[in-house]
Amino acid sequence: MANPWKVLGKQEVYDNPWIRVTEFDVINPGGGKGIYGKVHFKNIAIGVLVLDEAQYTWLIGQYRFAIDAYTWEIPEGGCPEGSDPLESARRELLEEAGLEARHWKELLRMHLSNSVSDELAIVYLATGLVQKTPEPEETEQLTIRKLPLNEALEMVETGLITDAISVAAFQKAALLQQKGVLV
Repeated sequence: MANPWKVLGKQEVYDNPWIRVTEFDVINPGGGKGIYGKVHFKNIAIGVLVLDEAQYTWLIGQYRFAIDAYTWEIPEGGCPEGSDPLESARRELLEEAGLEARHWKELLRMHLSNSVSDELAIVYLATGLVQKTPEPEETEQLTIRKLPLNEALEMVETGLITDAISVAAFQKAALLQQKGVLV
């Protein structure tokens, strides 16, 4: 489909090492003039759904500043523009959960808030695990929790896991599990 929006001009209104905000002067699909703000993320969001042979997974608990709440989520982090997403996933898994995985499979790609941002997320399934020592960044105070996959799925169902990447990853895992093709 052709783009029905016409851009008359644009102005960068904010920039830091992680995001850039641009305001566009536009003519919308209905013909009206207006503005549109776009948040460009300078990292690809990376998530890792971890699964061992006994169908256990790992969650990371941490306080999230932006939502002023403690959350449970799969190991996650950022992949700088121009970097290899799989290498970033490997790094995040070791940093946050202290795990290395022998087998990696891309589980899904998704846009996290496509009405205002271009943020892309890539989620991998990591299996064939080797336990190492976590190496969290100084900005992270993490709790690591190993639990059966079905318990994590219940946490999604009951609203105890609300992180979008984690919810999507666990829902995709549940679908693949139903079809008998998760691993």
